[in-house]
Amino acid sequence: MFVLSDLTERIRDAEARAAALEAELADPALSGKPGEYVRLAQDLAAVRPLVQTGTRWISVCREWEEASEMARDSDPELAELAKAEAAGLAEERATLEAELKLLLVPPDPDDRKSVILELRGGAGGEEAALFAGDLFRMYSRYAEAKGWKVEILSASESGVGGYKELVAHIVGSNVFSRLKYERGVHRVQRVPATESQGRTHTSTVTVAVLPEAEAVELDITPADLRIDVFRSSGPGGQSVNTTDSAVRITHVPTGVVVTCQDEKSQHKNKARAMKILGARLLEAEKDRVANERATERRSQVGTGDRSEKIRTYNFPQTRVTDHRAGITLHRLPAILEGELDELVDGIREKMQELAEAAA
Repeated sequence: MFVLSDLTERIRDAEARAAALEAELADPALSGKPGEYVRLAQDLAAVRPLVQTGTRWISVCREWEEASEMARDSDPELAELAKAEAAGLAEERATLEAELKLLLVPPDPDDRKSVILELRGGAGGEEAALFAGDLFRMYSRYAEAKGWKVEILSASESGVGGYKELVAHIVGSNVFSRLKYERGVHRVQRVPATESQGRTHTSTVTVAVLPEAEAVELDITPADLRIDVFRSSGPGGQSVNTTDSAVRITHVPTGVVVTCQDEKSQHKNKARAMKILGARLLEAEKDRVANERATERRSQVGTGDRSEKIRTYNFPQTRVTDHRAGITLHRLPAILEGELDELVDGIREKMQELAEAAA
């Protein structure tokens, strides 16, 4: 648990960190290192909310102490005004302390990333597909409010509307940090449009939220390469069978082999072989990332069974209940319109409490 007496020191550390980052970003030498500049700018953007909230918290604490002192004044009217001010400041201080506890959580390295959002109808057939469409609309509205960009990458529509499966790319700042707790089985209880007898059905949609894989940059170590040269064969002019111009490169860790003998120059053949090798290794790395993503997806959504639910949307009671955080909100229409902040913030706070208790 966070100890309030430690907050000031941790805020001062954050202020020092922000000042150091600002100094580094002001260094003219950084203009030739765009990648480093972006990294530092992101680090600064990540620490600024803590500095701003912490500065306000310190100010409120000081003001509360002053108001509390004035509340003991011998002048009854002045004391009463000071008590009212102190009460308001105490409430603001408590709110700021809750925000600071979240901001002081060690960041998930994926929090800044954009995401791949995947929705799949689970139990419930066509009604599950209809609700998948409702959820996609909810997330799209939320993304719009946050200034994020949503692009559908693939979609399989159902015969009555909605989606059997939908994959979307949501691009923006800190998308994963806001949506990562949405992953799991979402259960809906309502009378479907396809129901002729007015019975309430229970259906599910599985939601996967995957941090976008960053561009893979290959670092091919020369020690990992075995390079053989030999004489070319086949058409190629006078140099064929007279010089060792052909090149075979083996990437020892993966066993990938590339041979190139089209050029008369060994140097050119080697350069071409390295380009081909790089492309093949990049493709292999993308396949590995895709396999890891598939494993992560399975761990997030389980089988899609109703019993695996993380959240229930109950239409008859206009109620949304998140079962992990124990949060119930009677604001179902607003939530489906993308007003998710209250729910998202509550879940994040609860999940942090659980993490602290387990630590």
